[in-house]
Amino acid sequence: MKLIQSRDNPQFKELLKLVGSVRQRKKSGQTLLDGAHLLMAYLDCGQRPRLILLNAAASHDAEIAALLERAADVPVTQLDVRLFTELSELKSPSGILALIDVPVCVEPVEQSRFALLLEDIQDPGNLGSMLRSAAAAGCDAVFLSAGCADAWSPRVLRAAMGGHFALRIYENQDLLIVAAAFQGALLATSLQGTQSLYECDLQRRAAFLIGNEGAGLSVELQGMATHNITIPMPGKVESLNAAAAAAICLFEAVRQRSPIRKPCL
Repeated sequence: MKLIQSRDNPQFKELLKLVGSVRQRKKSGQTLLDGAHLLMAYLDCGQRPRLILLNAAASHDAEIAALLERAADVPVTQLDVRLFTELSELKSPSGILALIDVPVCVEPVEQSRFALLLEDIQDPGNLGSMLRSAAAAGCDAVFLSAGCADAWSPRVLRAAMGGHFALRIYENQDLLIVAAAFQGALLATSLQGTQSLYECDLQRRAAFLIGNEGAGLSVELQGMATHNITIPMPGKVESLNAAAAAAICLFEAVRQRSPIRKPCL
């Protein structure tokens, strides 16, 4: 097992750049998974990391030992505790990181049957929550405009809790082109929507258009929608968090597509 103890180590410097720089992640096509849960989700999808990084305490952790056994063919490097802490953004680092290649999606829009189009979602926590909801709801693709947060940043990865690995994620997309190519209903959420979400038929191909946390959808993208919808809110609030709105829309589609069951008593 290789050991790195100095901040001047060239490999450590490259890893540190990955954590803090969107440009470096784009340039290298790589990112870091922080924690045992994310690595487990990655392995469960049949993927292999390029490198596993440990701190000294990790060797005594049963969960990490099991992951290392599953990834026995992957090179392992141990980092000095101080160096490991610099790479992990967790207040209490779990002791394991993994270097992975960011997937490149090339499938055409026309293949998607259930999608999210996200315009300028800038909060990493919101974006990660949306990706997690999309994965849980069975979406096959998420399309992000150039104004969205970096989908493969450590904060977004943590918020999505492995959702990335169950989705095709397309970054830096012209959503007007994506919307024009999508072969199904395009449902745009808006406070001025003319149709309730619950009145829509979501059993066929559908894509939800979710806009920026403050500004909402652009006029141009709103104009591409086949349905301008609203989420009924009988309570005394003006609007919902963008991630909450996305989850409600996605799981209304799940409800409609699920086999009919007897009501709970």
